[in-house]
Amino acid sequence: MRLIHTTLAVLTLGLTATITFAAEVVVYSARNEQLIKPLFDAYTKETGVEVKFVTDKEGPLMARLKAEGPNTPADLFMTVDAGNLWQAAEEGLLQPVDSKPLKANIPAHLRDPGSEWFGLSIRARTMVYNPNKVKPGELTTYEDLANPKWKGRLCLRTSKKVYNQSLVAMMIHEHGEQKTEERVRGWVANLATDPLPDDTKAMEAVAAGLCDVTLVNTYYFGRLMEKKPNLPLAIFWPNQNLKNINAGVHVNVSGAGVTKHAKHKQEAVRLLEWLSSEKAQNLYADVNLEYPVNAKIKADPTVAAWGPFKQNLINVAEAGKLQTRAVMLMDRAGYK
Repeated sequence: MRLIHTTLAVLTLGLTATITFAAEVVVYSARNEQLIKPLFDAYTKETGVEVKFVTDKEGPLMARLKAEGPNTPADLFMTVDAGNLWQAAEEGLLQPVDSKPLKANIPAHLRDPGSEWFGLSIRARTMVYNPNKVKPGELTTYEDLANPKWKGRLCLRTSKKVYNQSLVAMMIHEHGEQKTEERVRGWVANLATDPLPDDTKAMEAVAAGLCDVTLVNTYYFGRLMEKKPNLPLAIFWPNQNLKNINAGVHVNVSGAGVTKHAKHKQEAVRLLEWLSSEKAQNLYADVNLEYPVNAKIKADPTVAAWGPFKQNLINVAEAGKLQTRAVMLMDRAGYK
């Protein structure tokens, strides 16, 4: 009898080990494969849990989650911008996660108040200017770019992209709709050219002398300067000396949430926690020249060289809540 029990115990342990090793987590990701695969490979190597992933734009991925419903294979939804993450939660595609590690690793303003999504890296949307044409002392705030002194000197990316929509949404939260619309109208009046298709084109226009200053996500600056280090471009951190304690550089996140119908919820939560850990944060932010969301981790040396700045501490969820109003405001203001 003892032998039978021992044999059963060994078989049970072997079965358990097999199940653990065979565990997997499925990710729907709007982040490019080259940015996430090294992370997932590192996680699999460390834990034995296989990470399968599908990449596409956030819109098609959210539509796919809706269509699949309870039959979806996806356990985790990963995308950029709090506006997209907020929308996924609003449409019932995510579920709350109660995790002490996530709360400890991720500042409150960079995660959903309802714990349905969590920022995993920080992206700062700031000013880039031509130091041959602008003195840093001329620059102050996002709002000041509506000042007539910048007439014919400003370039902007199209309003169709979520990055500027989120910036304007956060301005609505800070200043109200009327004041924000006045400032966006001022931006439009100061444009040197029609809005450009992306941040890189806007910076190239600044470098070429078409305009003097623009607004970009810092990782675009990093990528461009790696390729063309001699371009006359520099970063300025706006909104640093305002009396409002929450004021500062507009930040947003790339992040993720556990899907509502996750088949492997426990594995998905563990992957999220690992992505917010000190070990993974050294990889996650560096690969895209973003800032770590975990405050214990130092930024990549290239990123750190841009200097310190104070973040805007308003919860980034507001970028999603006010996004529709921001889009309508930008349209009224003539920002195309």
